[in-house]
Formats: sequence, C-alpha cells, structure tokens
Amino acid sequence: MTVAMPPGVLQGPTCNTLRMVSAHRSPSRKGRQIGFASLLQWRGHKSKALAYPPMVVVPAIIEGAALSVALVPFVLHRWDMYRWDRDHRNAHVPKGNDHAEPLTVLLPVWNEARIIEKKLDNLVQQNVPVRLLLIDSASTDDTVERVEAWLNTHPEAFLEVDLLRMETRQGKTPAVVKALKHLGQHAEGLVCMTDADALLERGCLRRMMQWFADPMVGAVGAVPKREGARHDETVHRTAWEAMRLAESMVDSTPFLEGSCMMWRPSCLAIDDLNPSANADDAQIATSIRCRGWRTLTDPLAHFVDAAPSTLEGQRRQKIRRAQGLQRLLTRERKRATARGQGLFGRIFRRQHHFHIIAPLALTIATASAVLRWGFIALYGWPATFTLANSLHLGFTVLELISAALWWRSRQGKSSGPLSLVGQWFASMELLGRSLITTARGRSLHQWEQHTDVREHMLDVEV
Repeated sequence: MTVAMPPGVLQGPTCNTLRMVSAHRSPSRKGRQIGFASLLQWRGHKSKALAYPPMVVVPAIIEGAALSVALVPFVLHRWDMYRWDRDHRNAHVPKGNDHAEPLTVLLPVWNEARIIEKKLDNLVQQNVPVRLLLIDSASTDDTVERVEAWLNTHPEAFLEVDLLRMETRQGKTPAVVKALKHLGQHAEGLVCMTDADALLERGCLRRMMQWFADPMVGAVGAVPKREGARHDETVHRTAWEAMRLAESMVDSTPFLEGSCMMWRPSCLAIDDLNPSANADDAQIATSIRCRGWRTLTDPLAHFVDAAPSTLEGQRRQKIRRAQGLQRLLTRERKRATARGQGLFGRIFRRQHHFHIIAPLALTIATASAVLRWGFIALYGWPATFTLANSLHLGFTVLELISAALWWRSRQGKSSGPLSLVGQWFASMELLGRSLITTARGRSLHQWEQHTDVREHMLDVEV
C-alpha cells in the first residue's frame, strides 16, 4: 500500500539509497592512498622523462664543442703549412755558398764519460776551424778528466779551448747562461750549441753557416735522424719537423733543436733565458725572433741521436720537453704575439693553443663523455629515434675509435693512415700530464740521464 506524501514535502532518496551512493562516490582510505601514490609515480616518470634528454644532450654538446676547440686550429695550421710549403719551398735555401765566420761550439755536459771522446772526434770530423767552449755541470764521473786527456793527445783539434765548471748541478739552462755570459753577448762570429749524445753528419756545421750570409737570419737549427724510434715517435717527429720547416719558410719557427743549433750572439738577449726552466733551445730561438731576426730550420743539416729504449723513458723525455715549451709559451705570449711580430705572432699563438689550450679542451671533452655515460648508467639508453639517442650513438662510435687509436699509438703500434690521429691523442695525454706536473709545483729542468741512449750512440757511425 502506497502512502501519498502531503503537498509541499520535499521528496528525496531513502536511507538505503544514500548509503549506496555514498559507498560508490567515496573511496576507502586505502584506495585514496593507492591513488595518490600512483599519481606521484606518474608525475615522477613524467619529470624524469622530461629531464633525461638534456642529461645526454648537454654533455654531448659540450664534448663536441671542446673537441672542435682542440682540433680546428690544428686543421687550419695544416692547411697553412700546405700553402706555405707550396709557395715558398723553392726559396727556402741559404744565400751563402762559401760563407765563413768565426765559430764557437758550445758543449754543455754532465756525466758524459761514456760518449764524450766520441763527441769530440765527431766535432773534429766537421773540418771547420772552431773554438770549443765546454761547460761541465758538476759531473760526478770522470767526464772532465777524459776531456783533458783527449785534448792532450789532440792539441791541434780546436783553435782554442775554454773549459768551464759549475760548482753544483743546476740544469742545462743555467750552464748555458753561464757559458754565454763568459763568451759575451757581442762576441765575434757565430755560436753552435750541441749535445754530447748528438753526432753531427759531415758538413752539417758548414751547411748551417751558409744561412748567415743573410743578415736577417739570427738562428738556424738542424734536423734529427733518430735511432731506435718507435712508430709513434717517427710519426710525431715527422709531423713536428714538417711544421717547423713550413713556419721557417714563411717567417720563423719558435722551436729549434738544441742538439744542434747555431745563432749570432749579438741577436740574443741572454737575460731572456729563464734558468729555472728547460727548453733552452726554444728560449733562445724565441728571444732572437722577438728581437727582429729570423729563426729557421734547415732541412738538409742533420745530426743523429737515439730515443730512450723504454716506453717510460720516452714518455718521461717528452713530458720534460713539454713542460719547458709550455712555460716558454706562457711567459712569452704577450711579447711574441704583439702586433709588430707579423705572421710570427699567429704562429706563436697557435703553438700556445697546441701545447696548452688543446690538452685542456680535450680534458673537458673527456670529462663530458664520462658525465654522459654516468647518466646512461643511471637512467638507461635513450629512446630510439630521439636526438639524445642519435648524439649518444654517434659519440660512442667516435669515442671507441679514438680510444683504440690512442691506445695503439701509446703502445708504439701503427694504425695505418690514422696513425697521425692516434699520435695526436697520445701527445695530448703527455701535454696534459705536463700541465698537471707544473700545477703541482714540480720542475723538470733537472732530469735523470738516459744512460741507454749513450750506450746506443757508442755503436752509431755517421
């Protein structure tokens, strides 16, 4: 039986209906927690998805930019070398044919008893009248005694002999400075500095002397023929000798070989030499060029030396050399790149880049690659067909190839046409290690002698 509702009374759901609707519309406490957690998880995945591509893309862009900074100046300089060689090769010859000037041979020695007599014989074989200026850096063996004995049995070998002694060993550059001050900045004729472990080919001194028929030539360096060099050493020397020669053709090179280099004393400011740094040959060449004279490499004047027999010995030698060049490039950059230096300013600026900026840029590129791989390890490989995936895949291939070339060069192995690239990476490693050594306050201007080199040179004939 249905009871009619009185007029004006509001009709609504029954109690049972209200309970059913309430149950349908209001989730339980547990349900609300699950729903909120799902929402947070969804938002977290969305946030990670949005943040992940920049974590890969940004390091990849930094790596690419740093590699470009390191490499592009090398490419530009190689192109310039090609143009300079093409346009100036035929003109790069000495002006003199039978030019002769008084010559002083500067011979710095330290513990050279094994080879000093052979070196003196080699100088006599040049058949050029010379004055010998030998300075000993407080040798602990019988180097000086052997020199004196040899001179007693060869009294007519040299026009004059000066034998100087350092009270303590201070390094090669302080010894050279002392010898040059003894000689005098305005000494007559020419000075040729040579090392005891470098044997000059016949006619080397006379050939180098012919360049000084040109009054604008201030210094000339010979080219080494290295015995026992590994493949990467040969590639390295070939590349840098080509660079020095091309720079010499168009203007001047800031680096000459101290094992055999010749200069006019009046062109050099002795006070420009830093006794607490090595690379005295580059210091001399840069000082002479900054004062207005040309510094050249002669491709037909040769000497023979030997590479250390061990990988560690060769790396130690290169790091020591790198530190000396880096110090010079930093110290002389402002003067050598001044507007009045002309094309030499560009050459010096690029050498500064090659030895300092490039290894730093490659370090940044390596750190960016490590950072990118760290993000990959945390979040996984990027999604296919995305910018992040394309960049990461491309740089992965590039890094694998570069690492393989670097490692093969580091072990002295050939990589065919790509050997030069591998050697570049190996050189950047050594330059970087040199920068770290300098930053730690360690100076390498005094070094341990490579006795194996001296033993090898005893069997070499030129």
